[in-house]
Amino acid sequence: MDIQYAYTILYVSDVSKTMEFYKKSFGFEQKFLTPENDYGELISGNTTIAFANLELANSNLKKGFTESKLSEQPFGIELAFTTSEVEKVMENAVKNGAEILEDKVIKPWGQEVGYLRDLNGFLIEICTPIENK
Repeated sequence: MDIQYAYTILYVSDVSKTMEFYKKSFGFEQKFLTPENDYGELISGNTTIAFANLELANSNLKKGFTESKLSEQPFGIELAFTTSEVEKVMENAVKNGAEILEDKVIKPWGQEVGYLRDLNGFLIEICTPIENK
């Protein structure tokens, strides 16, 4: 069986606004956006980050789902983006509307890690790559 992790799809209230945030904050490029602006994808490396509006998400999941909200605790899942410039990336994201959840720290294994929340309340980790040893 051949299987690959291809997409992470976040359910958001405004696909276009969210895509603009990710493009401006992290430099990702738009791959696809429906004419209705209810689904879009960004080029972000090997795995595509995609966004579906809440109406489309509700049509796909008949029993519903829990909506991410900045006013509530983040879900126990995160998007992690690696960079050699953690603080610079975090500062740029904040300029574009992100909220800092945890300032950058250095983990015992030497990795720099900081946490943000995007416009929709999703958790984002900005970190240096873990070195192979």
